[in-house]
Amino acid sequence: MRVLLSTIGSRGDVQPLVALASELRELGQEVRMCVPPDFRDWIDSLGIPVVPIGPELRAAATGPSAASAPSVPPSAEQLRRLARATVATQFGTVAAAAEGCDVIVAATALQMAARSVAEAMGVPYVFAAYCPAVLPSPHHPPLPLPGRPPAPAAAGNRELWARDAEGFNDMFGAALNAHRASVGLAPVDDVRGHVFTDRPWLAADPTLGPWPDPADRAVFRTGAWILPDERPLSPELEAFLEAGEPPVYFGFGSMRAPRGLAQVMVESARALGRRAIVSRGWADLSPVDGEPGCLSVGEVNQQALFRRVAAVVHHGGAGTTTAAAQAGAPQVVIPQVYDQHYWAQRVRHLGIGAAHAPGVPAAGSLTSALKHTLQPDVAVRARSVAAAVRTDGARAAAQRLTASDPQKSS
Repeated sequence: MRVLLSTIGSRGDVQPLVALASELRELGQEVRMCVPPDFRDWIDSLGIPVVPIGPELRAAATGPSAASAPSVPPSAEQLRRLARATVATQFGTVAAAAEGCDVIVAATALQMAARSVAEAMGVPYVFAAYCPAVLPSPHHPPLPLPGRPPAPAAAGNRELWARDAEGFNDMFGAALNAHRASVGLAPVDDVRGHVFTDRPWLAADPTLGPWPDPADRAVFRTGAWILPDERPLSPELEAFLEAGEPPVYFGFGSMRAPRGLAQVMVESARALGRRAIVSRGWADLSPVDGEPGCLSVGEVNQQALFRRVAAVVHHGGAGTTTAAAQAGAPQVVIPQVYDQHYWAQRVRHLGIGAAHAPGVPAAGSLTSALKHTLQPDVAVRARSVAAAVRTDGARAAAQRLTASDPQKSS
């Protein structure tokens, strides 16, 4: 079997697909990936064929900081032009990447072309979400999206999901159907339903991100797709960890960050007598005062590092949240966009850390959240939850893909 794995997003979107690719190859299957060019060198080094799609994403994160970016959001017409360009790029690139493949797996909600490409080729298509709140359900509201007008305060979940579907149709419907017509496919009147299918997969840990309706068999719950990491920590990082009590890890992943955020992070740790490790990330966070008790790091084995820190302070990406939970590390989540709000509330609900207010933290508010998270009972609860986190999600997904019908009832 030849499988195309496709996504448009940051490392948190790509790495789970790499985990799935590794499991598929263990089962003797051929795998190709279609992902942003930022990750081509990494995936090439793993021996997985990769077709890059779209521009480099890191450029957007390393441009003007959030603090200095223009405050005027793009107009509706500007967003539609961007949507048309995105759909055109996807139809061309995904179709080329999928040539000769027997099944297409698309992850993240902006995969507008993958199902149409699969339909034109006559091969199965699977949509996978990494967060339960991405998928429609009367048990939770849609995730907040930038640029969407606020819904009425009294609106229920069903109305909110209907509005969400309208937003997909308004943004992508015309472009999607124009390209479908160009390859002889009938138009669709529900873009979101078309992309998500009526049997989506949920690649989230059942403890951290459970599907809200246990009786719903339409959603196949695989568990999170976790890529094992055997890389050693650097000698410098090892020496820092050995030199004192467990530090606090701070990282914002691929998110933009305002100038001075690294200093706020370090100050919050010092206020509680803790050392700090700051991950530079795509925003190139770096402390500037040169004082001892702080270390700046680049790309690192989070699975190994998180087992040796006192707490993990991060933006709330699904991958970082899962890695910290798997390691038994208490967390402070500072959500910025989309599913990060969901993960912040799950961390709070499970009692394994704190949900900081969205946006840019102040030293005082971050210190308060970190103080709560460093309490002994939170650490005990985090270790308890860690024992329940599954590590076989990618294997379960790979086994389902190699079955005769990957979309069969669960």
